[in-house]
Amino acid sequence: MVFLLRPPRTVAAISLLAGCVLSTAFAQPVPPPDGTPATLPEVEESEPVGSDRDAALSAEMFYELLMSELTSSNGDPATGYALMLDAARRSNDPRLYRRASELALQSRSAESALIAIRAWNAAYPQSRDANRYLLYVLVTLNRVNESAGPLKREISGGSTRNKISAIRALPQLYARVSNKASAARVVEQALQEELRHPAVGSVAWTTIGRMRLAAQDAPGALAAARAALELDHTDDGAAALALQLMEDGTPEAQALLEPYFAATPLPELRLAYARVLLEAQRLDEAQAQVEALTREQPQAPEPWLLQASLKLQAGELDAAQQAAERFVELLQGAPESEARERALAQAWLVLAQIAEKRGDLAQAESWLARIGAGADLLGVQLRRASLLARQGKLSQARGLIRATPAKTPEEERLRWQAEAQLLRDAGDYRQALEIHGKALAMAPQDDDLAYDQAMLAEKAGQLSEAERLLRGIIARSPQHHHALNALGYLLADRGERLEEARQLITRALELSPDDPFITDSLGWVEFRMGRRQQALELLQRAFKIQPDAEIAAHLGEVLWTLGRRSQALEVWRKALDLSPDNEALRATLKRLGARP
Repeated sequence: MVFLLRPPRTVAAISLLAGCVLSTAFAQPVPPPDGTPATLPEVEESEPVGSDRDAALSAEMFYELLMSELTSSNGDPATGYALMLDAARRSNDPRLYRRASELALQSRSAESALIAIRAWNAAYPQSRDANRYLLYVLVTLNRVNESAGPLKREISGGSTRNKISAIRALPQLYARVSNKASAARVVEQALQEELRHPAVGSVAWTTIGRMRLAAQDAPGALAAARAALELDHTDDGAAALALQLMEDGTPEAQALLEPYFAATPLPELRLAYARVLLEAQRLDEAQAQVEALTREQPQAPEPWLLQASLKLQAGELDAAQQAAERFVELLQGAPESEARERALAQAWLVLAQIAEKRGDLAQAESWLARIGAGADLLGVQLRRASLLARQGKLSQARGLIRATPAKTPEEERLRWQAEAQLLRDAGDYRQALEIHGKALAMAPQDDDLAYDQAMLAEKAGQLSEAERLLRGIIARSPQHHHALNALGYLLADRGERLEEARQLITRALELSPDDPFITDSLGWVEFRMGRRQQALELLQRAFKIQPDAEIAAHLGEVLWTLGRRSQALEVWRKALDLSPDNEALRATLKRLGARP
């Protein structure tokens, strides 16, 4: 026998259902579906809903609500949505429209939600909630132009405080739409009236700027940031926008920030500003911001570490060490955590660099030894190995590298590269070539690895292997100017196929104009071809751009063969002052019998 569930007919049954059904159907709205940026401030529903309406609901209506909720909770929200929307239309109850919209959103059906929300909006055109739901779903569906009306209604209603909150949320609301330029236009049009509002204008311009920036309109974003800061030079949001523009490569934004940072800026923004200035190598300006931070917040650790880095770059080693030690002191009282260990690792790295600058390699290695396993263990161990090698402990350095576990194939490759670099620095080119070959075997199509292998082969005297590797790179990547230059120079230095060498180097220079090292190669091939005057002009140009020891070796040799020996000796003396141990320069001097 099959029992059919029928609508309850008694008052007692109706009362029993009312408590559970209404508590669900008339609850606060659920968040929109995944991907919908629910960020606008909450508002209270404008339609009055009271006991009279609740009492008017029939037993049959309660049954429909119950079936809707049961169907939805049992994994069929689409059917539950249909039942709830039918109930909403027949009762004209705004709470049921809301619940129908929520059920559609739960079923991941934005189109169904849009039907329910439009019905709700039509029944209650003054409803802020209905308008907000409509705005969310239109944006979710990427129907940006259709969102203009609900957006303008959302912004125009409510208090100034709610209006500011809503405007600030718009960049996040439209963050996932595909047509960023269209979104920027819609938002800008909606905010036109707010631009003249004394309390809202700066926020509105900042939002317009963020929307333009998302649409890759940096000049437009800069103009908006300028307008915002002219209205209120203390606006944190506008300053953050200008700072982002500066960080993204719009240096004109810095002038907008000067009044903001001259007032009382957010410490977080001052710190971020200092970091941007540091990355741009504007060290004096970065230092001024960091010093202001350490004065304003002497107990905040981060500025002290940045101070240490700046002082280190300026060569003020004592001041750098004091700042780094102050940073460590402030962190000592902090609870143990991964973040704390990472921060301390940065301090140990800075202190190691300070010791290395002082020539105290043992102390530098001691600082690095303090870094725990939570940091970049491979990177730290490679630096420790380099310090050991520089102290003459090459075997110990190689052992340290090999004992460091590699978690990924990339880390394994980096280990082989690091060991090869130690051997190269020690002048053991043949063994370096063998070890680096293991790294190349793991990524044989990697042009950078192949290039390094070619340079090691040349150093090891395996010129045919170097040529083979360079030609392989050029075959894969015809625009690889380093390989073109290296192969051309290799041929020119051997005095072979000079016309081909000249063509290779000329192609490289076309790809990288004014590169002093490629210009040097072209000068050297001209010299090998007997065109000494052309060679001299090219080499003088290269040395003026980059006073490198190897360029000096070539320039001096050309001057020497032209009979201008005093000028050659002067060039070589300058180069020896810069790089007294340069192999190419020493070999040239020995071959020519010159004594600068």
